[in-house]
Amino acid sequence: MATIKITSKRQATLPAELCRDIGIGPGDELVVEQKIVKGELVWILRPRESKLEWIGALRKYAQNKSHETEDIRRSIADAGKK
Repeated sequence: MATIKITSKRQATLPAELCRDIGIGPGDELVVEQKIVKGELVWILRPRESKLEWIGALRKYAQNKSHETEDIRRSIADAGKK
């Protein structure tokens, strides 16, 4: 079980294992939710959804393709002929 210590400034250091498990890193924000589960008050931590979650979404289409300017122009021209 991980332990988190709170400083006098109410700051906390999260154990590295916890950060890996919930997928967070430096600069990330957490959303904290209060819930009642089986009559017990629990707090749920989860990463805030990124506003930039679309970044990298097209990576699979760009793999193994040339990123040279002329090749990109040729590809666009070829697509316009279809």
